[in-house]
Amino acid sequence: MSAVAELAPDLDREPAPPQEAGRRFDWGQPFVYLVALVVAAVAIGPVLYVFIGGFRTTADLNANPAGFPDPWTLQNWASVLGAPRFWGNVFASVVLAVCTTAGVVVAGIMAAYVIARYSFRGRQGLYTLFAAGLMFPLTVAALPLTLLLRTLGLHGTYLGVIIPGIAFALPTTIIILVPFLRAIPDEMEEAAVIDGASRLQFFWRILLPLSKPGLVTVGILAFVGSWNGYLLPLLVISTGSLPQELWPLPLGVTQFSTQYSQDTGAVLAYTSLAMIPALVFFLMAEKRIVGGLTGAVKG
Repeated sequence: MSAVAELAPDLDREPAPPQEAGRRFDWGQPFVYLVALVVAAVAIGPVLYVFIGGFRTTADLNANPAGFPDPWTLQNWASVLGAPRFWGNVFASVVLAVCTTAGVVVAGIMAAYVIARYSFRGRQGLYTLFAAGLMFPLTVAALPLTLLLRTLGLHGTYLGVIIPGIAFALPTTIIILVPFLRAIPDEMEEAAVIDGASRLQFFWRILLPLSKPGLVTVGILAFVGSWNGYLLPLLVISTGSLPQELWPLPLGVTQFSTQYSQDTGAVLAYTSLAMIPALVFFLMAEKRIVGGLTGAVKG
């Protein structure tokens, strides 16, 4: 009887208070959150300063650089949006970003499919070669790339930016997509073959829909990287024959800030308008990027 009593639950004991469902932060680690807040402030602070500075006049900025707009003005934004040069820069950035993204996704999925689903000699070495490409930044290849583009007649053209942009984005794309494609069971492909589907049909009808999270991730990274790219357009376009109205936005910001260096408010407004599309696009797709990278790690 005593043993049964010991094993029986204590009915007189008060139940433990349920944990609050909305409680997310563990204030037992204040140092971690302090560091996180400092990092967030360092990252977001300059962006907010540039954006708010676009609503200030140049005289207000010179009088109190760290203050808030007094008065608030939309003249800087109106003057930038009314300039044909700005829309020419937007057009150039859209063309470069869209073409680069399309090339990265198409070339990346085809190369990753071969590496992930085919067995051939040197497959692991090819994958290692793409992985090694992550260690070579654009600055290392700046001089030989410029000479090569001059030889091919692509210097000063959009193709001279798009093709190298695709090449430098492929290593990251391959690293992300290969685990996705390897995670698809071989039994699924065997079942598709039994049903009469060819490898190409399996690729289009089954593999591509299943790898959509990875494709969205690499597409977003390629788009944002191309939109914010500065060094490659600087090497290829700024020294060519294209007019400044057809330069991409990163170069347009530099040229505008040099020409209108006395109008600080307009420069800040131009800079804000140049970074807003990529920032909004990235924030809207943040969950997809995290999900795609998580799937790549699991694969």
